[in-house]
Amino acid sequence: MDKVKRWEIIGVFFIIGFGTTLHFWFEWTDYWRPVALIAAVNESTWEHFKMAFWPGLIYALIEYPFLKDETNNFFVAKFAGLFAMPVITTILFYGYTSLTGTHLLWADVIVFILSVIGGQWISLTILTKTEKMQPSARNFAIAGLVIMLLAFSTLSYYPLNNFLFTHPETGEIGILSDYDHDHEH
Repeated sequence: MDKVKRWEIIGVFFIIGFGTTLHFWFEWTDYWRPVALIAAVNESTWEHFKMAFWPGLIYALIEYPFLKDETNNFFVAKFAGLFAMPVITTILFYGYTSLTGTHLLWADVIVFILSVIGGQWISLTILTKTEKMQPSARNFAIAGLVIMLLAFSTLSYYPLNNFLFTHPETGEIGILSDYDHDHEH
């Protein structure tokens, strides 16, 4: 199980490193709309969820060939970990901002890091279970991953009208124009 633990720890660093860059890709590409598929396009909570999801999914695809024969419940573990990251982010972010009345960049960074660590820890816990889960759990996890993939692929382009999708400073929802970005900071 040391091999599995090593992979999951490396995953923490991969997800945090890659995810951090996703915060800037939209701006770096001069607001090229196709990049909105994976990169954050505004400061909404939803867009920050993508910063953990896409690197986490990519890392899961990288590690699958190396761990598929070493573990049980790979897809359940990855679904649980990827699902947990935005849940942990939501609880920690809205928890601390309700107490402080504001958001702080350093605290947001810590929330992101703790969310990734939490998701990878949940994944590790499930990966190292010795008993194999029922096939229905695997099917549920795969369906959940597909739903998450579809949601994270489309909802930046077609955002819902709720607080998770709302830019906190401007109140706008969805992909902001380059003009909006140039004048928001």
